[in-house]
Amino acid sequence: MPAQKLKDFSKLCIHTITTKPWDIETAVKKYAAAGVKGITIWRQWLEGRDLRQTRKMIHDEGLEVVSLCRGGFFPAKTTGGRQEAIDENKRAIEEAHQIGAPLIVLVCGAVPGQPLEDSRKQIQDGISALLDEARDANVKLAIEPLHPMYADDRSAINTLKQANDLCETLNDPAVGVAVDVYHLWWDPDLQREIQRCGKADNLLAFHICDWRTPTVDLLNDRGLMGEGCINIREIRGWVEDAGFSGFNEVEIFSNRWWGADQDEFLQEIKRAYLKNA
Repeated sequence: MPAQKLKDFSKLCIHTITTKPWDIETAVKKYAAAGVKGITIWRQWLEGRDLRQTRKMIHDEGLEVVSLCRGGFFPAKTTGGRQEAIDENKRAIEEAHQIGAPLIVLVCGAVPGQPLEDSRKQIQDGISALLDEARDANVKLAIEPLHPMYADDRSAINTLKQANDLCETLNDPAVGVAVDVYHLWWDPDLQREIQRCGKADNLLAFHICDWRTPTVDLLNDRGLMGEGCINIREIRGWVEDAGFSGFNEVEIFSNRWWGADQDEFLQEIKRAYLKNA
């Protein structure tokens, strides 16, 4: 059954990429003033910042850091390229630790022209190389399966089953999955695989937006909840039935919304969250 309608914003988190025109200082103040309780920080929003000061600013505004986006992009055609990816992910783990983020979302990567099986093996090896650092920093690694349209160059992990299989192979409490409705709503096995997440206790994050029809840009035309065809509330019900009690993270890549007044957009997010999420 679909979940109950949301009645407040106690579990609302917004990704900084959603309100892309705002720097982190503006986003933190605007989110807090609007009653938003969580923030997921994209790493570029931290460039040039003192992370301890930024963490204090977020805390002082009453926001919870939900996660850091993003790590991953492990596959490469050369050994040196794969090591560079591991080193960059170690830097991301340190950033997450300093900013107070309990997890990093992994967009796992792929290499055009390289067999997907090779990329998946490199992803497994890359995550394995991070486990000690992640455990020491008390930062979890959330594997986010991406829609198959991104299998060429953004992620060779494209279904929740693949992410669950990888978690079971790695068999480490530092690793789990992030469920994003934009990438997974189409999957006929989605409910069963979400239940599998719950049984394994590895469901770490839940991202929401909508799939517009027609979609004019496969990367940057996501919709507000209710603007498209995804049954978000039903999927949220599956997630909650699996034991997830964390934030509902609004992650919207949208040239259309980025070009709008961001204060008005924030109010639309709140309206759509209560009505359609």
